[in-house]
Amino acid sequence: MKKSSIVMVFVATASVVVFQSFTSNTNSNSKMQNNSVSRSVVADAKTVNFQNMQDAFKGESTASAKYAAYSKKAEEEGYHEIAMLFSAASKSEKIHANNHKAVLSESGQKVPEIKPEFTVKSTKENLNDAIAGEGYEVKTMYPEFLTNANTAGNQLAMVSLNYAYKTEQKHKVFYEKALVALEGKTVKSLPTVYYVCPVCGNTYDTTAPGRCGISMTGSEKFIKITNLNS
Repeated sequence: MKKSSIVMVFVATASVVVFQSFTSNTNSNSKMQNNSVSRSVVADAKTVNFQNMQDAFKGESTASAKYAAYSKKAEEEGYHEIAMLFSAASKSEKIHANNHKAVLSESGQKVPEIKPEFTVKSTKENLNDAIAGEGYEVKTMYPEFLTNANTAGNQLAMVSLNYAYKTEQKHKVFYEKALVALEGKTVKSLPTVYYVCPVCGNTYDTTAPGRCGISMTGSEKFIKITNLNS
């Protein structure tokens, strides 16, 4: 082989080796960058998730106190049946708040101090406020919080958030029916007995199934609400 040909083969071979080395390093660097980005995304998601849980805890704590006050107002206005609904919902929201608090504590996060702030108006206005609040939680807040908890890989948060999300859907319907009854002057036709699951806050009126439809908790453990002091 001529000398010039040998040189050309050597140069070509060297070029291939350099290219392969460059490609390998590039792929390696790319993987490292991707891993770094993934870790960053997860870290950010965890931060967002913890903030979500604090907000959810504040919201449920406030709702529990607010609905208790709304119950008292409804009773004062002669709407005993609506007072019972608000009382049951108050207990349910307290369970949600405690679940959210447990998730924060289990993760070593600070549980915020809560000083509920709200205004008690007429029962009709209070029902409208409750419907709006539950609607926001069902359509916006909890779906977003659940997505963030999933991204963060926080299974406990997902369970707690889902308990509240599923229950708030039922509360919204209860409040809507109560408002229709109030406006139609048929409040006396509303239920006066409620059952609340102590695990997830799921709420039933009149009768309860053998097990909770959300957490599978046995009905023998349900909180039965038959008066405002239950």
